[in-house]
Order: sequence, then structure tokens, then C-alpha cells
Amino acid sequence: MEKQTNRTLRSGKYIKFIAYAAAVILLNMAGMTLFARIDLTGNHIYSLSKASRDAVKSLSEPLTLHVFFTRNLPAPHNSTERYLHDLLAEYAVSAGKNFNYRFYDVSPDDGTPQSAKIENQKLAESYGVQPVQIQAVENDEVKFQKAYMGMVLIHGDLVERIPAITSTDGLEYQITTAVQKLTNKVSVLLGLKDSIQVRLYKSSSLDAIAPYMGLKTLPQLGTDIESLVKKLNNQLYGKLSYAFLDPSVDPKLESDIASHQIMSLKWPELSNGKIPAGQGAIGLVMQYGEKSVSIPLLQVIQIPIIGTQYQLADMSAIEEAVNQQVETLIGINETIGYLADHGTANLYGSPMGRGQQGAPEDVDTFRTLVSKTYSFKDIQLKDQTILDGFNCLVIAGPTKPFSDYDLFQIDQYLMKGKNLAIFLDAFKEGGSQQNMYNPQGPQNIPLNTGLEKLLEHYGVSIKPVMVMDENSFKQQVPQQYGGGERNIYFAPLIKNEQINKDYPFMKPIKGLVAYKMSPLVVDNDKLAQNGVKANLLFSSSPKSWEMKAPLNLNPLFIQPPAANEKMAAEPLAYILEGEFPSYFAGKPIPEKPQPDKSQKEPDEADELENPEKKPAADTPAAPADVSKSADLSKIEGDGKVISKGKPGKIFLMASSEMLKDNILDEAGRSPNAVFILNVLDYLNNHQDIATMRSKEQRFNPLADLSPLAKTGIKSLNIAGLPVLVVLAGLVVWLRRKSRRRQIQLLFQKQEG
Repeated sequence: MEKQTNRTLRSGKYIKFIAYAAAVILLNMAGMTLFARIDLTGNHIYSLSKASRDAVKSLSEPLTLHVFFTRNLPAPHNSTERYLHDLLAEYAVSAGKNFNYRFYDVSPDDGTPQSAKIENQKLAESYGVQPVQIQAVENDEVKFQKAYMGMVLIHGDLVERIPAITSTDGLEYQITTAVQKLTNKVSVLLGLKDSIQVRLYKSSSLDAIAPYMGLKTLPQLGTDIESLVKKLNNQLYGKLSYAFLDPSVDPKLESDIASHQIMSLKWPELSNGKIPAGQGAIGLVMQYGEKSVSIPLLQVIQIPIIGTQYQLADMSAIEEAVNQQVETLIGINETIGYLADHGTANLYGSPMGRGQQGAPEDVDTFRTLVSKTYSFKDIQLKDQTILDGFNCLVIAGPTKPFSDYDLFQIDQYLMKGKNLAIFLDAFKEGGSQQNMYNPQGPQNIPLNTGLEKLLEHYGVSIKPVMVMDENSFKQQVPQQYGGGERNIYFAPLIKNEQINKDYPFMKPIKGLVAYKMSPLVVDNDKLAQNGVKANLLFSSSPKSWEMKAPLNLNPLFIQPPAANEKMAAEPLAYILEGEFPSYFAGKPIPEKPQPDKSQKEPDEADELENPEKKPAADTPAAPADVSKSADLSKIEGDGKVISKGKPGKIFLMASSEMLKDNILDEAGRSPNAVFILNVLDYLNNHQDIATMRSKEQRFNPLADLSPLAKTGIKSLNIAGLPVLVVLAGLVVWLRRKSRRRQIQLLFQKQEG
């Protein structure tokens, strides 16, 4: 009986083991066919955004990704490769059959036969993916090695490159925008009616002096570029047409050289008169319709001691430039309007007299970042009527007054349900520069352009003061001036607590740096009456105060107020949404200002210089007395003013300095750059793109605590944890002692 019982127990164990093993096998089989992931990160950085899923789902033709990544890279690059594997797998699940990717092993040669790896390296370089140099720490030594970390996207005949993937930051955004660009480019190219003209201007006279300039390949440049255009035509569906023009043969081309700003060279007699003095021009011009761009082909380099050197552009660089300019000319991206008159910030470099290229007042970085997803359309109110054709108009730092006719155009644009992004300064710099006779530097005087009355009618206004903040950016003082740090009070640090998280694209942004900003004031009664909502995006800290005009922004002359009651948080950026009432409702349409007669009105001298402007002899002249024969004042217009607008948005920030090169980073990953780009995406109804861009923000500052709280946390870390361990050990000891006593009492009862 006892043996049978043991046998039954043993058989029961075997049955349980077999049942558990079968369950494990079934679970693994189910896991191979049923796939699920849970992303527990705060911003879901390991999950695809809706914009990414929509981009790959809409693929109508196969999209192939070639990833060239060196294996067994040191940290942190090895984690980048793993993240890229997981990310592309997510894309493939969402896209289906039209999305394909492959990883190529391009590891360096280690002495073993690796013909496949060498072929992969050649393939990578043929696509324009070159190795980059990375830093590795081995055996307590810092070493440098070359590694391939690039990607190529191929859609039809088009190729898009991500040549260096050195970080996971913003990688999903790069891939998704590249996919969208390829998709848009294919559609636009196939719909073109005319060809894109590629014209090479090269004077044959340059061939004679090319050897003296060190440009041996200059004479064959025409043949090389013609071959390049043929190669690109295979990718661009034959939409390029090529022409070679020689200004030395055709003097009429001089006007083209001047209008397109093509480089011109002049030289004296060379080689004892064997080469006569002459001149020549060289440059590449691309044109489609009324749009044209110039690509410089010759670079002049000034080298100390050695002197002037000339360098011809590399053919790979020319190929990349042509590809980029094709995208600009045909407008593959959505259009965004930019007000290009009234003294606004110049998108294409510093205006004459304001500084050199790369000066702090430039907005080149802003233009470059926005151009990755939008095509700018310059708007000049003096030449154009009611604005249309784009969803958002950017007005950045106007300094010249707006006429009522200009304001009418902006007002009616908003009434159509369009959006405005306004960066309006309350002050402009004036007066003399800082010197030994004027240590305080230039003064900032109030600025009024007329746009302020339009905004005030909509329900928001700019207070004519500048915000100072004790929580501000700290400038490092050079040692020769005493060292240490100096507060730049007019550059407030916006902390996480002062940022509104109601908008999804604002949630990951944990901090900003404001610069030369004025506070905004909203009229809540007017907003409520019009049904317009004002959403505050961020404000300064409670330790802020106002500085009134005239302003002196020399940090040495700025001090916080003595009384803390003068300090309060100031609102710095708003988004207004709703159906705005027109400023011109019930008013007559403003008249368009007459052009300057000294420049515009033709006279007899103008007719002599431009005889083609004269009316033909057989053309009947208009009656001179038409205006006298009828009373034009009795003619009335109706229906020309939209008095109540469709739902629209206004973003307002009282500082155009936030768009300058000294505030935005070239990579577009700083919180300031992400914020500006996200606002423009939101105004263009692309909030999903804004959310995707900002979800990988890695700037996570610590919470601002009081000195007492910091001391308490520090004490807890130093002494609190050991005390907790001692208390836990004491509890365990007491429990064991109690259990021992209970066992003793149990045995005493049994003996009794």
C-alpha cells in the first residue's frame, strides 16, 4: 500500500512536469505569432507616432531602406544600432508590404577574407554615405575609429540620405520627414508640365588662365555637368533640361550674370603677355517658372602668407546642391508665408549695414530649420493684394509702420480662417554704440508699427516694458574681468512650472530661454464677447519685474528692485483661437497708398530711355476727361470686407530675438528650436508632427527646491538610508525573537 502511494506521487510529479513544459511550449509558440509591446516611457519614445504610421501607410510604391552600420561599436553607439533595429521593425509592422529595410555589415577589414563587407562599403559610398570618426575608450585609453552609421531611403528612382546617425535623438522625426519628402517629391515631379532649366554660365576665356589658378579640370566642367544632369534625369523622371552658355561669345548674357549674381573674374596680362588681360564668369543657374536659384561653382579662399587660392566645387557637392534646389523650385513642401517688407528680419542674410554673414541678428538657422518641412513664400504687402495660398503667415520683427491698407490685408487674411505667427518687438535699438565716452551703450526706444492696434482689437496687447527676471541666464565672466558669473536679467530662464502643458506638443518641453521679451496683456471681456480663447504658453518666474523705457541693457547697470512686492510672473507667449472680428467691419476699404512718384511715375526722360513703353501709334489713347465726365464718388462697393472670420489662430510673442542665430541651434534639437518649430506646425494644422518632434526632448532639469528641502534630502541620503537599514534589521531581529519564544512556549505545553 505504501509503495503504491509513492508510485502515485511520483507519477503525479511527472504529469505536472509534462503539463508545465507543454504550457511553456504553447506560450512560446503563441509569442512567435502574437506580438505586443507596452511602451512605459513618459513620452512613448519607443513607439511610433501617428504621423509616422500615417506616412508609411500611405505608401503606394515600395520604399526601401539600406542601413549601413558598423557592428560591435562601443557605447553609446551600440545602443543606437539596437534602437534603429526596433524602430524600423515598428515601421514595417505599420506599413505592410511597401516598406522594406536591410542592414549591411560594413565592419572594417580585420585581415580575414571579407569580400562582402568590402562590397557593402563600396555600396555605401556610392550612395554618399561616408564613414565618420567616433571616440572609444579601451583599456583606459581614448581611441578613435572610423565607422559607418548612415541610411539611404530609395523610393522609385529617388534617393534620400541620412548620412550620419550618431544618436537616437530625433531619429524617428528624420526618417518620417524623409519618407514624406520622397512621397511628395514623386507626386510633384510627375505632375510638372515644364522642365527645370539647368544653365551653366562659363566663359571660355577662363580656360586660358585655369592652369594658373590650379583648376586643371575647369575646361571639362561643361561635359562633367552635362553628364551629371543626365544621371540626375534618370532619378528625376527626365524633368531637367541642360544648356551651356558662354558669355565670352554672347555679350547679351551680361544681364543674366548681373541678375543671377554669378561670379565674375578679371585678370591682367599673365606670363609676360602670352595671356592677355580679360574677364570671365562662372556659375550654375536653375530656373522653373518665375523661380530661379544660383549655385556657385568656384570658391575663393584667402590663406595667410600663401595668398589667394581657387577651388572648384566637387561634383558630389554640385549633385547634392542641384537635388536640394530642385526641391526648392518645385515646392515639394507645404508653403508658409513670410512677410518680407516693413523692415522684418531678412531670411537670406543680414541686410546692408547690419553686419556680416553669421552675425547674431541673422535668422539663417531659422530659415534652414523651417525649410526642411516648409517652403517659404516671400510676401510684400506693397506689391500684393489679399494674401492666399498658405495657411500661416510669419511676421518677424517689423520695424516700419503699416498703413491701413496693409493692416486690411492682414486682417482679411485672418478672417479667411488662416493663422498668424507674430514676433513683434516693443522696442528697437537706437542711439550710439558703447564706447569709452558712452559706457552704457545703445538705448532701446519704444517701437510702434501700427500692428499693435490690430492686435488690441482682437483682444491682446503688448505692454511697452521689458521683462527682467532673477531666474535668468548666467554669463561666464572672463578671468581678466574678475571671473565668476553674471546674470543677464533680460534673458529669463523659463522653468517647467511656468510652461503650459495643455497642448500635447508642449508637454515634453521642460525649459526655455527667453530673450528681450515684453509681457502680453489680454482683454478677457473682449475675448469672451467675441468667443475667442487665449491660451498662455509660458510665463516668467514670480521673481520678475518690469523695466520701462528708455532701456539700457548693459548688465552692469541692471539690478533687481529692492522691494519684492514689485515682482510678479509675466505672461510672455499666447495662442489665440476662435472667430476673430474684423478690425475693418463697418468701415470703408482703405485706399492703397500711392507709389513714390519720384521713383514710379514715368516722365519724358523715362520715355526716351525706354521707347518700348510708348503706346503704339495705332493704339487709341484713353480719353483724358473720363474722370471729369462722371461722378465716381457715387459708385459704391459691397461685400468686400469679411466682418466675422472663420476659426483661426494667432500666436504672439513680443520678441523677434527668439528667431535669431544666437538663440536657435543648427541641429534644431534645443528646447527653443523645438518650441518655435512646434508652434509653426500647430498653426499649419500639423500637430502630430509637432508632437513627434518634441517627444524625444532629453532636457529634464531638476525641480527647484528651497534650501531647507535640499538639506533634508541630502541628510536623508547620507544618514537616513543607514538608519532605515538598522531599523529593518531590528524589526527582523524582534520577529525572530518572538517566533523563538512562541516555539519554546509550544514545547513547554506539550511536556506539561
